Amino acid sequence: MRIRTYRYLLAPAMLAAAVPAAAELPEGVQAMIDAAIATGDAQKVATVLELARTTNPEEAETLDAIEAEWKSAQQVAAAEAAAAKEQAIREAGILELWSGEGEVGAFQSSGNTDSVGIAAGLKLKREGIDWSHRLTARVDYQRQNGVTSREQFLAAYEPRWQFNENMFVYGLAQFERDELQGFDARYALSGGLGYKLVDNEGLKLSIKAGPAWRVTEFSDGTSNSRIAGLFGADFDWEIFKGLTFTQDANAVAEGGGEVQVLVDGSNTSINLVSGLDFKISDSLRSRLSYAVDYDSNPPAGAVSTDTLTRFTVIYGF
Repeated sequence: MRIRTYRYLLAPAMLAAAVPAAAELPEGVQAMIDAAIATGDAQKVATVLELARTTNPEEAETLDAIEAEWKSAQQVAAAEAAAAKEQAIREAGILELWSGEGEVGAFQSSGNTDSVGIAAGLKLKREGIDWSHRLTARVDYQRQNGVTSREQFLAAYEPRWQFNENMFVYGLAQFERDELQGFDARYALSGGLGYKLVDNEGLKLSIKAGPAWRVTEFSDGTSNSRIAGLFGADFDWEIFKGLTFTQDANAVAEGGGEVQVLVDGSNTSINLVSGLDFKISDSLRSRLSYAVDYDSNPPAGAVSTDTLTRFTVIYGF
């Protein structure tokens, strides 16, 4: 992406020429201001200008003019960058502008089984002007003494349409497999509304809710299909630079309005994932996470709650 460089970064002397000619700053002060402007750091420029006002109060008018020119140029540069970014998005192909992260590590579980194993995951995201797309895949697997004791898969696709600053419409298609919880396959389709409650640099919280249709194929050969309700929450809090706490929650409640019932009884499933991410470098993070999977009506011989502790390394790209 090519963006025109803001002219005062190329030639700081032009900024000095823009202020009243009768008011010339001392050479050292002008050089200090030019050096700060050349960095493009707004905080640094503001600090240098404040120091210059303190040491040269008689040059207040000149310094005010320099600051006004700087802020005006910053606004122009920001507008040009935004326009260039929007143009790049509009011209990009469907396979372009994707970002993501890969995750690999180990886990320890309790509940239906006490074991250790491997975990791997992949997340992809594409941000458009109004639309965004999210792809998620995760696998937890263990084979012990020639026997597979854990085999859990999840794959999901979620498109979103952001129709104003805080509200969005989402769709969700998801597949799961978890023999420990008694099902070979679980398919879910959902759509509804979401809202960004908090969207700051170090703190983000969004929620979503809507109806869902879920089909479950149990390990004993039976299956059911139900209308359900879905609620989700996504919380990220940067405790301090480099350390972030994340909390993801998804709950699906099945009840009345059944499409087809082969296994009687309503069912509520909840997935909670809490994590601590530690930034190692711009592309590398380590994560310690704790997941709780709850099923209010598990098959015979299975308990309702599984927990999973993972330690993984994440590579962003």
